[in-house]
Formats: sequence, C-alpha cells, structure tokens
Amino acid sequence: LYLVIQVLNQVLQSRKSGFLRSARRRLMAGKRECNRAVLVSVADFDFGVQLGKRPGAHQDAQKLHKTLMKRGFEVKIHTDLSSEEIYQLFLEESKKPVKDCFLAVLSSHGEEGCVFGSDGKPVRLATIFTCFDNEYMEKKTKLFLIQACRGEGLDGGVDVDSSDSPTDSSFSQALSVPVDSAVMYATSPGYVAFTKASGSIFLQTFCTLLDDEKHRNMELIRFMTRISHSIAFGFQAKGAFDGMKEMPCLLTRLTREVFPFAASGRDGGAAGVSATLAYQEIDRARKDKPI
Repeated sequence: LYLVIQVLNQVLQSRKSGFLRSARRRLMAGKRECNRAVLVSVADFDFGVQLGKRPGAHQDAQKLHKTLMKRGFEVKIHTDLSSEEIYQLFLEESKKPVKDCFLAVLSSHGEEGCVFGSDGKPVRLATIFTCFDNEYMEKKTKLFLIQACRGEGLDGGVDVDSSDSPTDSSFSQALSVPVDSAVMYATSPGYVAFTKASGSIFLQTFCTLLDDEKHRNMELIRFMTRISHSIAFGFQAKGAFDGMKEMPCLLTRLTREVFPFAASGRDGGAAGVSATLAYQEIDRARKDKPI
C-alpha cells in the first residue's frame, strides 16, 4: 500500500509539473510582441573611481520611461551597472523577441568609442553594437542613443575643419553597427556633452519632441534631424561654459524608412510603415524588377 501511494504521488506531481509547463507555454505564446527599450544609466560610481556623480541622470531615466511607455514601448531601466554587467545585459537583450524596433540608451561618462560602467571600466560601444548583429534582430530596427562625452573639446559653434581625419575608433564603431540600425550620439567626436540637474540636453530634447504629435509621426531620420536642429540652434551653455554649443551626431545603416514612434497607445500598433511591412514591400519590388 505504501508503494502504491508513493507511485500515485509521483504521477500527480508529474501531471502537475506538466500542466504548469503547458500553462507557461500558452501564456508566453499569447503575449504579444512589442517594441522594447532598455535604458542603462550610470549616475553614481564605485568608491575610488575618479569619475564624478552625474546630476540629471535620474531625471533623464524618468522622462524617457514615461515618454516611451506612451509610444507603446516596453521599457526597462538599469542603473549603476558595472562594465561587465552592461555587456551581459545587452548580450541577453539582443536575443529576446521584439516587434519592430529595439531602442537602447546608454547614459554615463564617456570618451570616444566608449562609456564607463560604475566600476570605472570602459564599455566599448562597438562590442555592444555587434551583439545585435544576429538572427533575433534581423529585419528589426535598432536605435542606440548615447548620452556621454566623446572627448574634452568645447564647441564654440564654429565650422569644423573637414580635412581632419576620423579616428580609428570612429571607423571601428561604424563597421560594427548592424544593418537596419541607427546610432545617435549626444555630441560630435572629441567634444563634451552637456547636462544639468534637470537632465541632459540631448535626452530631454528627444523626449520633448517625441511628446509632440507632429514630431513623433515623422520618419525616423527626419525626427533625429529635427533633434539635431533643435539642439544646435536652440541650446547655448551658461555659467562656466557660457556660449558653448552642442551638436548631436547621427550614424545610420538603415535600409528603409521607419516610423517607430508613430504608434498610438500601449498596443504598439504603428501608423505609417512598420519594419515588417517595409521588408514585404522590398521583397515584392525585387520580384517585379531588378534593384
């Protein structure tokens, strides 16, 4: 009788586990894919790291979370991660399902080609970009916003000598950006990026324009160009850096027009051309005539 009871208990446990696994699979299958945003904000650095606290970083994260949620994005915020934790985070996020667009925001101290983790160690942007060159992110729009200094230069608003040669770091970053991706830096190579207690100039402008219907319904490159125009002609530092300017820098490998922010509500339903529809149109065009 004891053996019979034991066998019955094992059968019941096995059926229970199978039921739970089946229910979990049904739940995951029924969950709609949506556009996703991952925000990494480093404001406080580990003891002994010679990098100052970043005022306004928390305000940026709050504003981005609120603005992107309105546009149907699932938003995750990670604060004060070490360099290794940042690498691991994006490696994992690059393999998760996404509807049409994945948005990554990295906000920290930085220099050309990298941002710094809370441990003061560099996070190579080229390595982060390369994570997204995989089958999970194929045919998806990838957008990276980098809020960090790229040097110590101050932009007085004068024309830059076009004969200056790009750095090796700039080349390696460009080569590492996957197809159907765009990277927007808060500032140009070699220059500082400005921030204040209420948030960074770059990310706050991004959110302000995105909250405006006439801007969020724009095609992505037009929208990012509008951000550059707003900062270049509308911002001028005060105080110790009085009169200094900031000019965002856009790197794109997009192969089509996309409207990732034109969705209304939390359902993520996109107005305009979604990434999937755009690829379908391209495929049909290839069948009809040579490109």
